[in-house]
Amino acid sequence: MTTTIRSTALTKTYGETTVVDQLELDIAAGEVFGLLGPNGAGKTTTILMLLGLVEPTSGGMEVLGMDPRRNPLEVKRRVGYLPDAVGFYDGMTARENLRFTARLNGLDDVGGHIDSLLEAVGLSEAADRPAGEFSRGMKQRLGVADALVKDPSVLILDEPTTSIDPEGVAEMLDLIRALADDQGVTVLLSSHLLHQVQAVCDRVAIFVRGKVVAQGRPHELAAVESGEIRVEFRLGGDPSVASGLLESVGSLSDVAPGKQDGSWIAELEASSLATAVAELVSSGAEVLGVRRLDEDLETIYRRYFETKEEVSA
Repeated sequence: MTTTIRSTALTKTYGETTVVDQLELDIAAGEVFGLLGPNGAGKTTTILMLLGLVEPTSGGMEVLGMDPRRNPLEVKRRVGYLPDAVGFYDGMTARENLRFTARLNGLDDVGGHIDSLLEAVGLSEAADRPAGEFSRGMKQRLGVADALVKDPSVLILDEPTTSIDPEGVAEMLDLIRALADDQGVTVLLSSHLLHQVQAVCDRVAIFVRGKVVAQGRPHELAAVESGEIRVEFRLGGDPSVASGLLESVGSLSDVAPGKQDGSWIAELEASSLATAVAELVSSGAEVLGVRRLDEDLETIYRRYFETKEEVSA
């Protein structure tokens, strides 16, 4: 797949403080990629470097094949950006603010497009209200519409669901997913909200103290630390016999009954799963199903974060 965003050993320091440390990213076209970490982890600085708004101390980067340091205007023309603290002209309506953004980008005859964006972010009924009357959540919605006015190839969102109600969050995540799936937009999503990142992102980079300590799909990250995975086996026949057969497979550990009749949970090395299943079948087990139990992103994140904190303490 075509790479849309790439960084190589990207580093930013302020004095003796390293804010972003040797960052390696390779984000494909049409991918929703999450930057996950607490406030101060280096996510926003990374975004500002990719936009050409902050000069890196060292390292390289490309956005849509361009270096933001050498082609900052062209990068900004093709990238939509929603900052953490979004602002609008309070005396102008939502529709007028979006028209103003369109004019800044040299776009004319965008009335229908703006109406579609306002509907997509749930602001159709508030389209002609002054932005100064909007709540923080409504301004976040308007900010997403604003970032989409120029039909960008890349959309960068810094904490896009701040102050939005749960229903609005679900709508926002659906919109992000649809932009990637239906329009091929590459989305870079910065957030500290674990469940939201897991719900919408194809891959995730976990930031701790300015450094990416893990990167990949959530289920891949679960196996990085120890190489072990948890698997649910559904076996037919007598439970005591099934238990004995599972216990006899040397690659399985911590075998325990699952929540449903006939199900068993065990741990094993990811690379040995196919061999374990074959061994069960050859020993006479009636294997009805095998399902990998991926850890949720919160568990993965906390393990990485706590481990790194202990190391640095």
